Amino acid sequence: MDEFGDRQLLAKGLVNEGQLQEAEERRKLYGGGVVGNLFALGYLPQYELDAILRRHLAAPRNLEDCGLDLSFLADLALKHALFMGDFGLAELAGKLHLPTAAVEPAVEMLRREKMLEVKGAAELLKSTFRFAVTDAGRVRAGDLMGICRYCGPAPVTLESYKRITELQSLAAFDLRETEVRQAFAHMTLGERLLGRLGPAIGSRQTMLLYGPPGNGKTTIAEAIGKALPGTIHIPYSILVAGQIVNLYDAINHVSIQEERKFGGFDQRWVEIHRPAIITGGELTLDMLNLQFDPISKYYEAPLHMKANNGVFIVDDFGHQQINPQNLIDRWIVNLDRHVDFMALNTGMKFDIPFNQMVVFSTNIEPEKILDEAFLRRLRYKIKIDRPTAEEYEAIFEQVCRKNGIAFDKEVFDYLMENYYARFGISPAACQPRDIIDHIADEARYNRREARMTREAVDHAWQNYFLGQ
Repeated sequence: MDEFGDRQLLAKGLVNEGQLQEAEERRKLYGGGVVGNLFALGYLPQYELDAILRRHLAAPRNLEDCGLDLSFLADLALKHALFMGDFGLAELAGKLHLPTAAVEPAVEMLRREKMLEVKGAAELLKSTFRFAVTDAGRVRAGDLMGICRYCGPAPVTLESYKRITELQSLAAFDLRETEVRQAFAHMTLGERLLGRLGPAIGSRQTMLLYGPPGNGKTTIAEAIGKALPGTIHIPYSILVAGQIVNLYDAINHVSIQEERKFGGFDQRWVEIHRPAIITGGELTLDMLNLQFDPISKYYEAPLHMKANNGVFIVDDFGHQQINPQNLIDRWIVNLDRHVDFMALNTGMKFDIPFNQMVVFSTNIEPEKILDEAFLRRLRYKIKIDRPTAEEYEAIFEQVCRKNGIAFDKEVFDYLMENYYARFGISPAACQPRDIIDHIADEARYNRREARMTREAVDHAWQNYFLGQ
């Protein structure tokens, strides 16, 4: 059978050749694996997709199932042992996130080479043996740390990472209107804008959000990540040609603390919410490549690789240190073919899935930073404009409610007439929050209840707007 199981599905009679072909054509458009696209097309039930994923994420029964070389695992085990004092086989296996049956051959190898010694045992059973690092083992472990200081869970193979990433592809989910509304429930958005955002998110295609500053483009982009249903599994790290690439990032990835959906799970993988990773003006072309740390001597995955199966947001597009067109040129193939290419310091190149929704957000007119050819490739270009008078009032009222301040319609009308209309200032969606924050700050300083009054609005306006 093929590695994704689609031929096995054909043999079982769960799908036919025509459906496989249709899924393959869809894969070319949206990325992901054939299995995920069969599910998205409705040809494969959820339980079959779960069964395939469960099979590929099953705990390894032995060293061979891990896909790792014995000497590599022994070296990693010895580095862990260096910091453990005396330990049992189960404790070491826990550090490596592997079952004891997979770790035992590595421990035996280290014992034969006199890197480890048995310090005692409760019974004449290997499971009760207590081990410690020998003097020779400390020297060897020190040498290994000089080569690579990675001392975390055992990595998975590159092929395993690619396989699971494609099984969890964005192409496999079907977004509902209720999920979109729930993701944007904390914002005041017009029905027309919601009606445009929903199909755009559901398409999983690259999106451009543009419009004047301060009207919620970044907040909308972040909410898109919350609209993506389900959870995914990512490895802590990946082994590529003997080199470690660290992937899991506790800052950018939100792990699921609940009990695993199924038992016998490969603990080298962590279950997380679909990632929504944001970068702004600090983005450079170099940040889109593997980052080698000369001190730790292993690689950190680039941000867009960490965003696989989720959303990657390029905020303040056009304000980066690099020319926007250079960034687009770097990604033009990735966006079309759903694949990216990485390179190790040795010069070895390898491909990884580029399976994510990319959202560009900018307050610059798109024609000034993007050429016509790329603008055509962007299926969704959505303008996030200033709020209407009714929307602005609704936002103001919502912000008051969140801050425990009673909304006063008469004071709001005073604000609009005496300040916005008189000075010819167009409202922005961010301003209610900022004005109410000023009111709350002054009330807190003067030890009194925050209230929406003309005097409070006057004070907030004078501190917020320049020259007013």
